[in-house]
Parts: sequence; C-alpha cells; structure tokens
Amino acid sequence: MGLRRFFKRVLPEHHEIRQHRHLQPLGDILHDPNIFHLTRRSAAGGVATGLFVAFMPIPGQMLIAALFAIYFRLNLPLSIVFVWVSNPLTIPPLFFLAYKTGATILNEPAGQIAFEFSFNWFSEKLIDIWQPLILGCLIFSVLAAGTGYIVMRLLWRMAIIRKWEARRAAKSSNNQARS
Repeated sequence: MGLRRFFKRVLPEHHEIRQHRHLQPLGDILHDPNIFHLTRRSAAGGVATGLFVAFMPIPGQMLIAALFAIYFRLNLPLSIVFVWVSNPLTIPPLFFLAYKTGATILNEPAGQIAFEFSFNWFSEKLIDIWQPLILGCLIFSVLAAGTGYIVMRLLWRMAIIRKWEARRAAKSSNNQARS
C-alpha cells in the first residue's frame, strides 16, 4: 500500500475538518483545496508543522498548527494529527525533559520541581522555570520538525521507488510473456 493511500485511509475527510467546531472561525479559508492535497511537500510540511507546534508549551496547539498549515499551504489534517504527539500523557515527561535540556544549556541548576495543576503553582513556579523550559521546548520543536520533515520525505521517496520498481517488474514480465 502506498503512503498516499495510507494517509487517505486514516486521515479525516476534508468536509469533516471544515465542519469541526474549533475550526469554524476560519470560515472560507478552509475551502482552499491545496491544504487537503497529499503531495510530498504538503505531507512533509504538515508533519513538520504539527511536530513543531506539539512541543511548544502554549494553549490552542491544534488551532495554531491549522493556521500555519493554511498560511503555508501544507496538509492541514497531518499538521493537526501530529500536534497530538503532545497529549495529556506525554506532556509531563516532554516538558520535564525540555526544562532539563534548557537548564543544562543555560548552565542553570535544574531543581526538583513538584508539579501541581493549580493557578498558584503556575503563578509562583513558572516565573522561575520559563526560560529553560522555553529554550528546551524550542530545541525539541526544531529537532522534531526537522526529523519529521526528513523522515516523511524519505518515506515518500521510498514509496515512489517501490512503485516504480513494481511497475518496471510488471512491464518486463508483460514483455517476456509476449515473447
């Protein structure tokens, strides 16, 4: 099965995305067919965009990834799907690693942080950790986006090569059958 066929099977249809309640404010922008096409460029860019936004500690990641995909004319469904690399299960370890990475690069002591999901914790502790956290998240975002882009381009290329080889083999077997 080709990569394009796989994505067409697992990704939501464009009319489902256009009707999504969080994307309704975008209105007619969602009617651009280019943001739903699956090409090597749009698919790799959609994956990269989704992964870049996934590692940012900001609310509204799906909407931000959608806006990037629309602006740069990348595959919208892929950009939204890959945002979900960061989800309620993966966010704590991802942000902890990002904080540790940023603290190491900034040469700051990475203290033990007991996370609490409360406004008081955010208002008191975020002031102390925001710089290493943002730096670590930015590094992870760039690395994940670059890796996702390259891997997607390579997978697409391998799928095309397999298709060419299958076509060539079918053509040579037809030529041999005629002889």
